[in-house]
Amino acid sequence: MNEDRMYEIGLNPYSDSFEESKYRKMFEEKDILHEFTGMDYAKYYKSLGNGNIHIHFSNDPKYILKFTKNILSADIHSRFRTVKTLKEAGAKSVYMLSDLCSKPSKVHGYNPDYGVLGSNKVGEEKLKLFPRECDELVTRIQKRLKKETGRDIEVMIYGDGAFKDPVGKIWELADPVVSPGFTKGLLGRPSEVKLKYISENWNKKGSIDEYVKDAIIQKKGPDYQVEKSLGTTPRQLTDLLGSLSDLTSGSGDKGTPVILVQGYFDDYTKE
Repeated sequence: MNEDRMYEIGLNPYSDSFEESKYRKMFEEKDILHEFTGMDYAKYYKSLGNGNIHIHFSNDPKYILKFTKNILSADIHSRFRTVKTLKEAGAKSVYMLSDLCSKPSKVHGYNPDYGVLGSNKVGEEKLKLFPRECDELVTRIQKRLKKETGRDIEVMIYGDGAFKDPVGKIWELADPVVSPGFTKGLLGRPSEVKLKYISENWNKKGSIDEYVKDAIIQKKGPDYQVEKSLGTTPRQLTDLLGSLSDLTSGSGDKGTPVILVQGYFDDYTKE
């Protein structure tokens, strides 16, 4: 929904719940149609149900209990909280998308961790599930690369990156995780200093180049000041690298199935 329009009409997205008829009265068509695709998504979702789908708008998961006690929670990153909230509020049965296609079957694929979460449509009657057994695959690839090149190369499988489009306000991360499998060298978060902070606080002694390099070297020492790292968003390495790779390869027609990242773990002291 158009956030500016919600503010103008006094709609509180944290507390207000309403039906489709009110939705269409409150919003003009230009506010309903998606900025990039031009689609009316409420109308599109209803078209999938042969007249059996009814749409209600709410950010309160308990609101759906007015209509049914049997629920499929289709959210991704908040799914566990949603299920807990619904069960505590009296839901009869609650499932997540990760419960669907989560067990081996002779008639369809499965993913024991994510079910149909992270799946992609590959036809009118077919989904491609999020990959499984990824840890085994990346380990085999790493060993093969070591054999072929003599180099230790970290390997990861990635899907969606983890970033938000500032224009369309779209969260890219529609997968349950950025990387379902990666080698051990990609565990953890980067430890960095904020170069802008360091350079702006140069003590004017010696060259600024050496001052910055010295600050980087000292970051693992006992006298390190944490404020020197403030502003260096502490994200997981796999989230950072997955986002970088996703932006590079895309999911369209680029035809780039493999991204080679070099020098990522180097810092300013590296000659």
